[in-house]
Order: sequence, then C-alpha cells, then structure tokens
Amino acid sequence: MTTMTSWTIANSRKLARQERRRRMGPLALLTHLALLLWTVLTVVPILWTFLASVKSEDEIFGAAWSLPATLRWDNFARAWDQVHIGQYFLNSVIVVAFSVTGTMLLGAMAAYVLARYPFRGNRAVYLLFVSGLAFPVYLALTPLFFVVQNMGNVPLIGPFIGLNTHAGLVLVYIAYSMPFTVFFLAAFFRTLPTAVGEAAMVDGASHTRVFFQIMLPMARPGLVSITIFNVLGQWNQYQLPLVLLQERDKWVLTQGIADISTAAGYDADWAALFAALTLAILPMLIVYTVFQRQIQSGLTMGALK
Repeated sequence: MTTMTSWTIANSRKLARQERRRRMGPLALLTHLALLLWTVLTVVPILWTFLASVKSEDEIFGAAWSLPATLRWDNFARAWDQVHIGQYFLNSVIVVAFSVTGTMLLGAMAAYVLARYPFRGNRAVYLLFVSGLAFPVYLALTPLFFVVQNMGNVPLIGPFIGLNTHAGLVLVYIAYSMPFTVFFLAAFFRTLPTAVGEAAMVDGASHTRVFFQIMLPMARPGLVSITIFNVLGQWNQYQLPLVLLQERDKWVLTQGIADISTAAGYDADWAALFAALTLAILPMLIVYTVFQRQIQSGLTMGALK
C-alpha cells in the first residue's frame, strides 16, 4: 500500500510538471522573462542604495559593489542631524498625514455621491474630476504658485495657507490627488450592494450615517488600496514642494535629499545622501509590505465585481 501511494504521488507530480510545461508557451515564457528583468532593475538599485548607506565615500566610489569593511552607522546620524534630514522627515510625515486624510475623506464622499446618487450634471461633474488625470503636475506649477500666493492674502487665514506653509501644500496635494481617488472609488462604490443601505434608511438612518457606518466599512479594501497609492505618491512628490516651499525649515524630505546632492557638487556628502535615501525608502517599503494583501484584494475586488 505504501509503495502504491508513493507511486501515485510521484506520478501526480510528474503529470503536474508536464501540464505546467504544456501551458508555458512562448508568450508565457517571454512574460516571465520580462517580469524577471523588471524585478532585477527595481530591486538592485534599492539594494545598492542600502549598501552604500553604510559605506564610506572611498568605498562607494572605489568598490561600489563590494561589502563594506565596517558598517558606518554614523552616516545616518550625520544625515539626521547635520543635514537636517530629521526635520525634513518630520515635515513630510505631517504634510502627508494631513493631505492623505483630507484626500480620503473628501474623495470618498465625492465618489460615493457620484456613484450612488443620480442628479442632473452627475456625469459632467464626474468627467471634470477624471479630466484632472490628463494634466501633468508640471503644466500647472506656475498657475499654482500664483493661486497659493493669492491665498496668502485672504484675511485671517491667509498667513496659514499661503506660500511657504505646510497647510498650503496640503491643500494642493489634496487637489491633485482627488481625480484618481474619485475615479477609483466611484467605480468601487458602484459595485457595492444597495440593499443594506436601503434597509438602514428604512430603519431611520440618515444619509450621513449610512455612508460612514455602512458604506465605508464595506468599501474598506478599496479605501486601503487608494490610501496606500496616495501615501506613496505624496511622500515622493518633489515638484510641488520645490515651488511652494522656499523656506528651508519648511522643506519636506525630497527637497532635503536633493539639497545634499546639489549644494556642494562633487564635494557633497554622498554617504549621508544614501543614508537619507534609505530613510526615505524604508517607510514606504514597510507600508507596502504590511498592506500588500489589502492592496491586492482591493484591486481584485474592484476588478471582479
């Protein structure tokens, strides 16, 4: 009996391998090779950056691919304190936290109304939101500069939302993140069943309560997915803060990292630069790793429903 069972298992594995080889046609093979190449092109620079962050400058330029003789953790301390990466890091956390919160709150409410409430002009409003996806950020840098500058002239609140303010940058981040957020969430809200919300309204629940207590929990996979995309996009944004934040103490992390490499030309502190890059990459890598399953489930649910 044992011999027969072993033979059956071995035969099943052999048949499975033959089936996989049969399915692996030329197109599938090319697809796997392309994915492998893309993985190498993505992972190798990140690993090299992590490796360079604990090297001396002589090792970075003299033996770029070798392991460091000694782990130079002082590169991180120098980047954090001497080139003020710690302050820039905190500024980025504050800006991204408020902007993502505002984007998700306003974007979810707008997407829900556009997806579930028919009214005159619904389609036109939706298309206006989606049309924002067609405009690259650099095309609006000059108008944005003057808009935010004029916002600074508003009585009472002007000094808090004008140029060189984090609140002004947060408002711009929200505005530029809304098109994709509304586009993604509107499609997701349309897939949710209406019976639960209708039953709650029959029981006396308001539209606001239905949205916050019923629809938002049901849309959690989609909300998590778009939240991570917004965090990644706003954390890595460089052009907008470069134009809107000119005072050094208000800079975000991307501006601080760029300043290290451009302030002194070839005399820049390259070891501290790679340490700063590592500090910028690690939080986003951790966020994506932790929420990877939620992101995939959100995208899959939106595609299948």
